[in-house]
Amino acid sequence: MATITIRNLDDDLKAELRLAAARHGHSMEEEVRTILRRALSAEPTQGLGSRIRQRFAAEGGVELELPSRKQRPRVAEFEE
Repeated sequence: MATITIRNLDDDLKAELRLAAARHGHSMEEEVRTILRRALSAEPTQGLGSRIRQRFAAEGGVELELPSRKQRPRVAEFEE
């Protein structure tokens, strides 16, 4: 098993962690392991585009007027 040290942990965060561990009836180390396992095993159920769309749809969405295309698309030209 590996060991990890966390430096510069905020005192308030450490106190919250201690209280959460006490509520769950285990040590602070076990609480951290549980939090890390939960955080790393959680997979997004939607892709990024779907999450962005959902977020803005909840705020009423945005309607954009797209200009009509007057020219055919062309290949980008780059100078060497």
